[in-house]
Amino acid sequence: MEIQENIALAPLTTLRVGGKARYFVRADTIEDVQTAVAFADSKKLPLFVLGGGSNVLVSDNGWPGLVLQIGISGIEHNHRRETVGFIVGAGEDWDAFVALCATRNIAGIECLSGIPGSVGATPVQNVGAYGQEVSQTIESVLVFDTATKEIREMDAADCEFNYRSSIFNTRERGRYIILRVTYELRHGGRPNLPYADLEKYFAGRNEAPTLAEVRKAVLEIRARKGMLITPGDPDSQSAGSFFKNPVLTAAQFEDLSRRTKDRNLQAPNYPALSQQKKISAAWLVENSGFAKGYVKGHAGISGKHALALINRGGATASEITALKDEIQRGVEQHWGIKLEPEPVLVGF
Repeated sequence: MEIQENIALAPLTTLRVGGKARYFVRADTIEDVQTAVAFADSKKLPLFVLGGGSNVLVSDNGWPGLVLQIGISGIEHNHRRETVGFIVGAGEDWDAFVALCATRNIAGIECLSGIPGSVGATPVQNVGAYGQEVSQTIESVLVFDTATKEIREMDAADCEFNYRSSIFNTRERGRYIILRVTYELRHGGRPNLPYADLEKYFAGRNEAPTLAEVRKAVLEIRARKGMLITPGDPDSQSAGSFFKNPVLTAAQFEDLSRRTKDRNLQAPNYPALSQQKKISAAWLVENSGFAKGYVKGHAGISGKHALALINRGGATASEITALKDEIQRGVEQHWGIKLEPEPVLVGF
């Protein structure tokens, strides 16, 4: 394991912006992780754990401490009575794992195709798309506890999963380093098609699509929306959806309904938790004066999807955050809702 100094972080992220890490190391084993944490502790360095770099925005000043990139590999599986358990290294590529399962007719994560990044990042944000969330299939997570310096197994309940959140990015942010994730999937399970885009894609078919066909459909839909990392596509130099869909209380939803009624509009909404509604963040953005293709310096909004903030070429992190701030202010002024960013902001 080699600890490097003054390493550029922009090339390690999908947004391609940001400064350097004072120290950088890639850990390919659990022992490497323990050694890296001991190094950071010995020098009293702040520690940031980096996965595939697809859900981060790094400051132009970079990171003043140690950036630890998790490269733990390996996929093990065991067939159970009706399910298949997969133990997957945190450094494995997420979409490659989804592809492996879909081609082997193993159901549960097919709608999460095309999401960039590593396996270890999926529990942190409780990654979800097209009607599926990883929390529906995660059985347990193996972690290194930086507080106690112990390795422990956390079951799904311990992870405190919620919409785009978990214990790992809320009340214990930065405490646990994810090493491996165990998923419980269904062998030969039927595909999950609760999302309108997928229902429309397969409309008119008499037979149910295969899991491989569902994966193909999701990839095509994501590509149309600029939500697929495609070399040469300027709209794909992004961190994916930059804002979470707001989950509103009954009172907040009533206030939004009043505002939309005054303008003869109706915001798309979906049931969330009890007495709550989830609102389309993309609708809020577009109905606050920020159309697809909006440009602000070297930053902009994707021409395909209103939630994707893009680096149009040569953008700085400051330009991306200035656009973020402008959109947040506009949405709050129009609709009384403060949008929350999805990406992790590093070094700000």
